Amino acid sequence: MGERGSPDDPAPARTIHMPTGPSFMTVTLLDAILFAIMLVSALLAMVRGFSREILSVVSWLVAAAAAFFFYKPLTPYAAEYIASDTVAMVAAAAAIFLVVLIIVSFITLRIADFIIDSRIGALDRTLGFIFGAVRGLLLVVVAMLFFNWLAPENQPDWIAGARSKPFLDNLGQQLVAALPDNPEEVILDSIRGPQDADGVPEGTATPGEPTSIEGVIEGTDTPAQPAN
Repeated sequence: MGERGSPDDPAPARTIHMPTGPSFMTVTLLDAILFAIMLVSALLAMVRGFSREILSVVSWLVAAAAAFFFYKPLTPYAAEYIASDTVAMVAAAAAIFLVVLIIVSFITLRIADFIIDSRIGALDRTLGFIFGAVRGLLLVVVAMLFFNWLAPENQPDWIAGARSKPFLDNLGQQLVAALPDNPEEVILDSIRGPQDADGVPEGTATPGEPTSIEGVIEGTDTPAQPAN
């Protein structure tokens, strides 16, 4: 028979292997920030109400659309007081945006107050809480997109090891996939306006093609004779 160890002998040490992976990540500062932003945004939206939050977004969209579609007719008037054409265009767009935003916001505020004081006021606040939580989540997702772009490697442990990091990155990838291939080109093309088949904006002289003034100087065009 083998000898038994005495009761005073220390027990053999046991090695415990803890599984690793995203499901076993610890709660970090990033998780706390995400929770705090979502909670604050949800509470603010609950106080304001879902209808007011949505109508507020609608007000901004309407103001932006008005500035986009009507800044060109107002630019010549702004150019009379501003030397730079670019600054005049921006000033015209900003003036339209602010005026429309104030008017539409006043109207939507009245509508939202009527809804929140009605029988569906409780439902409106509940939907507002959900809307605010989603809005806070999207804010953090966009922030993480920029952070991953600026610092793709050597991220702090409280970011790289957060429980919410894989979820935020996945949502960010879905948002990027939903965007067009060249969003900056799409925006610039919409601002430039329609173009002809040669890719030149309508109303712009083709390179090498003389304008009416140049044609008169070169003798290719005959200026219109005044009526007797």
